[in-house]
Formats: sequence, C-alpha cells, structure tokens
Amino acid sequence: MQRRQLLRTSGQALAAAAGAGALSACTIRRAETGRSSGLPQVRWRMATSWPVSLDTIYGGAETICEQVKVMSGGGFTIEPFAAGEIVPGLEVLDAVQAGSVECGHTASYYYVGKNPAFAFGTAVPFGLTAQQQNAWLYQGGGNEAMDALFADFGAKSFPAGNTGGQLGGWFKRPVDNLASLKGLKMRIPGLGGKVMASLGVNVQVLPGGEIYLALERGAIDAAEFTGPYDDEKLGLPKAAKYYYPGWWEPGPSLTALVNRSAWDKLPEEYQAMFSTACYQANMGMLSKYEQRNSEALLRLRRQGIKLEAYSNDILEAAKEATGVLFADLAADDANFRDLLERWRLFQKETLNWNRINELPLATFNTSIEGAAG
Repeated sequence: MQRRQLLRTSGQALAAAAGAGALSACTIRRAETGRSSGLPQVRWRMATSWPVSLDTIYGGAETICEQVKVMSGGGFTIEPFAAGEIVPGLEVLDAVQAGSVECGHTASYYYVGKNPAFAFGTAVPFGLTAQQQNAWLYQGGGNEAMDALFADFGAKSFPAGNTGGQLGGWFKRPVDNLASLKGLKMRIPGLGGKVMASLGVNVQVLPGGEIYLALERGAIDAAEFTGPYDDEKLGLPKAAKYYYPGWWEPGPSLTALVNRSAWDKLPEEYQAMFSTACYQANMGMLSKYEQRNSEALLRLRRQGIKLEAYSNDILEAAKEATGVLFADLAADDANFRDLLERWRLFQKETLNWNRINELPLATFNTSIEGAAG
C-alpha cells in the first residue's frame, strides 16, 4: 500500500478508528527503509497555555508531539513548551500568527477579545456537553467555521482536547444569592466571564500557573479552572474551601493552532499525521479527565471541602444575561451572528435526541446512586 494513498484517506473524524493502525504500519516501514521516501526532516516548536504540572491538559500537547514523531519515524518532530517559556499562556495565538512558533496548544476562548466567535471553539455558557461539543466540531461544521475565523489570524485550528464538564469555581466565602456576587473579584475567562461581569463580578483573566497565588494572597476572591484533578494540582483547595458546580463550560474543547504558512509547507503525509495526533489528543484527554476528576473529588471531600450549589436566582440571572450577551454580540458582529444561528440549531437538535437516548436513564441512575449514597 502506498503511503500517499493511505494517508489521504485519514481525516480528523476517522483518524482514531481507521488511521492509527495503518499509520503504525507506515511507521514500521519507515524504520526499515530509513529516509528512502524522500520526506524532509521537519522540526517545529509548540507554545502552550499550560504549566507542565497540569499533566493532563499539558499532556494533550505532549500527545500530539509524541504521536507525530512516532508516525513519521522521527522525520517530523515537535517540541512542546510550557506557558511562559516562549510566550505567556494567553499569547499563544499571537505567537503562531507571527510565526514565532509553528504551532500552539491553547483554548480558543482566550481570544474572544480578538473575535467573540472564538468562544464557540471552546465553550459558551449553558452550552454543549463534551460529547455534544465533539459532534458539533467534527460533524456539525463547527471546526470548519472555527478554521475560517482563525484564517484571519494566519492560523489553522484543530480540536485537540476536552476537559469534560467543568466545575464553577472556588470561593473564599459562600455565595448564597445574586447579591453575594456584587464586587467579587474572580478569575474566569471567555463569555462566562462576561456574563459574570454583567452580574456585578470584577472579572480577571489569569493563566493557570498564576491562579493559586492570586487566590491565596487575596488578589482575587474566587477562581475557576477546570475540575477537581487540575484544581487540586494548582493548589486551589488550599486557598479556598467552597466549591461550586458550573454552568459556563459544560464540555470545553482545547485547540491546536498551526501557522498557515508553516502548514502549507508540510508534505501531505505530515499534515495527515498532525491531524490524526490532534484527534488522539482530543479523545484521550477526555477519558483521562473523567477518571481523574472522579478520583480527585473523593480526595477533596475527605479533606472537608464544602460542595455548594448556585442558588436559583444566580442561575436564572446568568441564563438571562447570557441571552442578552448573545443578542448584543450578534448585533455587533456578523461572524458571531452566523455562527450563533448554526450553533443554536445544532444544540436544539442534539438536545431533542439526548432527551430520548440519555436523559431518562441518567436521571434514574443518578437518583438511585443518590439514594444509596
């Protein structure tokens, strides 16, 4: 089987199922034949938005780099760098756009200041679960839409991780009602941060590695990051004791960005390998978080962390504010308006299906577990 014919068949959606075994065979063949294929040696650098200590989310970047190296037999290698080693964690898109690095691993909603529609590449308040988000990106036209937006910044985008449903943050004191949010200083990015700001919160955006010190020293009163596993690694339970469920990131995706000029110079075989590696990172990360978060939550509960719930008046106000925010952004930005319409249609259709295929059993199982526990 010819390498070019084989790799042309691998796409993002089919890569994990059909491409992985075939590409492994190609790797063995490359090891036997050396560089006889004539493909060039390519060395890239990848800037990330994550500290190395967050082994699961940073591990998504490492997975891409490792798999590309294996599939290419060492012909195509990428070196990952933690946030701050090349550029700050919130400037990965800028580095990719400028060509300072060939690629990056980040969250697209960090860049809503450049284009608010970037939020749909990660998560929006009261939005999609992780499975729904993957369906939106891979089958619902979501990633094609995001790729078109990133083209304005000289970058290509690939889904490259998902943390699963995120929790709603650590607070130094309880937030019992809507009035409790007034003047609160909180680290929260994306459109969720804009909604919180409309409810009176003093919103700040900090990279993961800076959250603990800000919370511990009182520069902020509350912070959210991902979930129990990463939050524990960042030390957030040492700085605050009240832990809340979330509503702004029910299934957030992470994104690999590639400088378009660098991408166009890659052989088709290497392009296919990179796409496949991103798919592996996306699916593998979600599985790891599902297991690690459940284990970490048990540890945190044994430490006396107080699991709370947002009051109905907070949730209702947040839902209303989300609608207002979407309407304002749609009125001001044609890209956002177009993407919002398509996204809402997808959400409506998938929720109608999930009400039938998942919700009844999930509700039953949850009630039984709750009664037993």
